[in-house]
Amino acid sequence: MKIKIVSFIAIFLASFLHAQTIEVCENCPVSNVKDAIKVAKDFDTIVIKKGTYKEHDILVDKPLTIIGKDYPVIDGEMKGEIITVVSDSVTVDGLFIINVGTSYTEDYAAIRVKRSKDFVIKNLVLEKLFFGIYIEKSQNGKIFHNKIIGDAVEEYNSGNGIQLWYSKNVEIEHNFVERVRDGIYLEFSDFCTIKNNVSANNIRYGLHFMFSNDDIYQDNTFENNGAGVAVMFSKKIKMYNNVFKENWGTASYGLLLKEINDAEIKGNIFSNNTIGINIEGSNRINYINNDFINNGWAVKVRGACYTNHFISNNFLYNSFDISYNSNINDNIFDKNYWSNYTGYDLNKNGIGDIPYRPVKLFSYIVNRTPETIILLRSLFIDIIDFSEKVSPVFTPDNLLDNNPKMKRITW
Repeated sequence: MKIKIVSFIAIFLASFLHAQTIEVCENCPVSNVKDAIKVAKDFDTIVIKKGTYKEHDILVDKPLTIIGKDYPVIDGEMKGEIITVVSDSVTVDGLFIINVGTSYTEDYAAIRVKRSKDFVIKNLVLEKLFFGIYIEKSQNGKIFHNKIIGDAVEEYNSGNGIQLWYSKNVEIEHNFVERVRDGIYLEFSDFCTIKNNVSANNIRYGLHFMFSNDDIYQDNTFENNGAGVAVMFSKKIKMYNNVFKENWGTASYGLLLKEINDAEIKGNIFSNNTIGINIEGSNRINYINNDFINNGWAVKVRGACYTNHFISNNFLYNSFDISYNSNINDNIFDKNYWSNYTGYDLNKNGIGDIPYRPVKLFSYIVNRTPETIILLRSLFIDIIDFSEKVSPVFTPDNLLDNNPKMKRITW
């Protein structure tokens, strides 16, 4: 066994030590990317100098480092996919890729990584694209510092900025994505980290993932997307310190949770959304230290939700704090700050002496008859909300925060 390991290390070192650099430019011996890949040996470096290279269907089938100098342009001329990686240990760095072909039968991408591992995609600028970066059945990769600018107008003829499909252990960090269908899309992709990205002005979702478990989403900004962010049919998700803002529309929300279990949503900001969080069929989720600010509804709980804990959150100046259309189902609201709370604190311990009832009768009425929203600021609404508070009939009488904070919580 030791002999095999030593032999493998020796072969790897020999390949590394003999690696060469191949330059690509108009006047170089190698003038296009495809030819450079053909003549390259394993672990060589290809340096593409500044210029425009009209190429597509570039196949990277060996471990290589491909580096652009001063952002050379790879122009696919709308003919199809531009770069496809099918080898392990490939790095693509510093290219400006434009004019990906559009198809209604093929998901053409600016760069696709297929059945590979240990890949790095970084410092790319992608424009005039269908799909941007497409990772398929691959693992142990990094997608860093890329700028993806689409020109999507409608869902049916546009693709996603960064897409993972049946992949795992992929880090997606410090990317900027806008004007595509979904900014970042994951399906059947586990143990991934999505961190410090900005996904804005997209046609549908800033982030969309399904059937993906044990993923972490941290320090991202999702702004002004068509429908917000959708998280569905997944478990053991951690969402920390993200910003969900300016997602407005009749079917928009900061965050949609559908069939999510055993997750933690902590330290996020939900600001100026039609709905901060829309929850359906999701269980055993801890919502801790989040800010809900100036939303239409801070939280809408639509049913089949059990054992969720809303602890130490700030609910600030929302039109409605909580909308709830089912039984309490052992969900807990405790030690939150509610800007609409009008109770008192005689013993000065920072906790209100009377519980807060976050579900208002008018919220119940609007859910059943949306047109009544025009009455939101009328005196009549204050009266019916007060009567429901005194003697609950239509709202859950046991949905209470028994320890409402008197001051906004800081952390």
